[in-house]
Amino acid sequence: MGVIVVTGIPGVGKTTVMKRAAEGMDIKFVTFGTVMVDIAKETGLVQDRDDMRKLTLEQQKKLQIKTAEKIANMGNVILDTHCTVKTPKGYMPGLPEWVIKKINPNAIVIVEADPAEIYNRRANDPTRNRDPDTKEQIHEHQQINRSAAMAYAALTGSTVKIVFNHDNKLEDAVKQAAPVLE
Repeated sequence: MGVIVVTGIPGVGKTTVMKRAAEGMDIKFVTFGTVMVDIAKETGLVQDRDDMRKLTLEQQKKLQIKTAEKIANMGNVILDTHCTVKTPKGYMPGLPEWVIKKINPNAIVIVEADPAEIYNRRANDPTRNRDPDTKEQIHEHQQINRSAAMAYAALTGSTVKIVFNHDNKLEDAVKQAAPVLE
């Protein structure tokens, strides 16, 4: 199986869907940011996650490369990450070329839902502090993710699978994702 990238905008349920789809399988589930922070701590660059934003761009790029290399060598992995990151200045690739080529995924799974569903999930989740995007902004972000995923696929030869995680339909989403893990 190798590396499967799972992505989706905040509040879509990507982690829930893929963890359920992988239940009972010998697959590691890792988050890119967590692995990157662990490497930064091991190498003495940071003491905690909050120190990451204080690193120079060059330090961050080197850490991204080390992280991608480590993940690529983990065997069967579901990599939970963001396809794109929405910033005040616009969208940035979550998996820049120097990262996606090292990871070399077999598939990219984009978990999506209707913008209204995501909007309501975010509004009703007191455990997170997410950006107050409109339904139109949520739709735009999902479209940007689709475009970025296809660009990543063109760089690596991977496939792109879109899985729909509608409200109260988790098992349907799991069934859509399952073939990617075979």
